[in-house]
This record gives sequence, structure tokens and C-alpha cells, in this order.
Amino acid sequence: MAKFIYLYRGPATPMDDFTPEQGAEVMAAWNTWIEASGSGIAEVGNPFGARTAVAGDGSTRDAGDLNGYSIVEADDLAGAVALTEKHPFLSDGTATFAIEVFELAPM
Repeated sequence: MAKFIYLYRGPATPMDDFTPEQGAEVMAAWNTWIEASGSGIAEVGNPFGARTAVAGDGSTRDAGDLNGYSIVEADDLAGAVALTEKHPFLSDGTATFAIEVFELAPM
């Protein structure tokens, strides 16, 4: 089994901006996906908080729209992509949000 990182990209709403009911709904969707993915989940991950980007010259600028990560295990890239089925981050059905999938290669 190989490990893959999911990087969540898009204009996600911070959990602090949800009502308690909305937050519970979001968490229920995540829990459903986690349960459905079973042993494929190596690390549920976390959302990202404060952010910046540092350039090669030492200057800083606004970071991109990455919002968090998860780590999954699968036989190959196709298997890792298959685990995104019914993922709550993609639930709006538009191309506004994306999950970038990268294999974590050994050093």
C-alpha cells in the first residue's frame, strides 16, 4: 500500500462561521465519508489555520486557497482517487472545490 496526501483547495468556510447546526451537519458528512473509507484513511488530517507564503527572496505574500489535508492509503493513484467518492469537500457538485491527490514518495 502506498500513502497519498489529499490537499483541499477552494474557498471553504471556516468552521467558526457555521451555526452549531451547520457545524454538526458538516461533521456528520465527514464522519460518513470516514466510515465509508474504512482502513483507507491513514490520517483524517486537519484544516489549515493562519497562513502566508514565503518567496525565495524572503518576501511574504498571500498563501493560496489550500484549506487542509488528509492522508489515505491505497494500492495506486486510481485507488486513492476512488476514495474521494462522496467526499464532503466535493459535495457542492461544482468545480469550485478540488482535492489534489499526491503520492507520498519515500525519500
